[in-house]
Amino acid sequence: MPPLLGGAVEKMWFELSKFFASKGHNVTHVSRLYGGLPREERLDGVKHIRVRGAVAPSNILALKLQDFLYSRRALSMVPSDAEILVTNTFWAPVLCRTKLKNRCYVDVQRMPKGQMLLYRKSARLRANSTPVEKAIRAELPSRYHSIVKLIPNPLPFSSPSPSGSKMKRQILYCGRVHPEKGLNLLVNSVQELPSDVTVKLVGPWEVAQGGGGQAYLHQLRSLDRNSRIDFIGPVFDSDQLSRYYNESTIFIYPSVAEKGETFGLAPLEAMAWKCVPVVSDLDCFKDFITQKVNGLIFDHRKSNCTQNLAESLSTLLVDDDLRRRLSEEAYRVNETHSLEAIGEMFLSDFRSLVHRRSHEDF
Repeated sequence: MPPLLGGAVEKMWFELSKFFASKGHNVTHVSRLYGGLPREERLDGVKHIRVRGAVAPSNILALKLQDFLYSRRALSMVPSDAEILVTNTFWAPVLCRTKLKNRCYVDVQRMPKGQMLLYRKSARLRANSTPVEKAIRAELPSRYHSIVKLIPNPLPFSSPSPSGSKMKRQILYCGRVHPEKGLNLLVNSVQELPSDVTVKLVGPWEVAQGGGGQAYLHQLRSLDRNSRIDFIGPVFDSDQLSRYYNESTIFIYPSVAEKGETFGLAPLEAMAWKCVPVVSDLDCFKDFITQKVNGLIFDHRKSNCTQNLAESLSTLLVDDDLRRRLSEEAYRVNETHSLEAIGEMFLSDFRSLVHRRSHEDF
């Protein structure tokens, strides 16, 4: 559905679907029925079919049951003549009917947890980052490694043109307000910065939206002893979010999720707005961030990681030449990770799979 509730995966496939349609392909997008959205409509050349879904429960067993029921409903709407079926729910590759098994293109956006063997009959297991690619291969016998392919996530928007309104001393975080995002490191580190530095923390804290809950938000506020941080809350309006990116010079993403962080779309989006990213030492970020080339990486595993993070931020605040150089290099993601560039990677892969299947059928 349209990215009304945020969500990087939803935004990505909503935009990619339009790109595929613009290239002359027949695209049907099956998604969740929500709010006042019609059950069927055509948007920018894409046919949308929506089926009943549910708000994600916090209980993992209830979540898997809801996913099972939703996947069955969604798969019943898939055209029988589909040449490629892209899926991103847990059960869809298992439940899809036999005719679609070798057309199933599994979009693996998270670290697998043992389920990849269930998907071995699929046409493709697509990884969005190097760590995810390695994790998929680790769950499969070597004879299935050929179905694994790395294609990065694209930017969900066209190349922006940052205005001259950037605030030199504004630092931004966008993402879920959850302990695995390392926000205690963020809050503690900015207490050491000069008092004129502005820090905006944008993202949902409610459990239903993937956050850490009211108690965690209260904990972060109590750590902010100098009242340095502006807790904005969730922002689903893309124009407002763009304004935050445009105003900020530094983007901080101190995630400590060793196995939960798989790509890092928020830093990529920030780089497209000429923000200099400061990220933790997770492998997924290294696919598009190089230390002191287009961003800074701090080691979140060391005992003095808070101090290291504060020093990285301080360096960018005082060294104008370094910040400008990193900013210009960061902006190049608009070429390497544009919707068009990544979209063509997907289309090329789709064609190769259809071509291979036609030869196998022959």
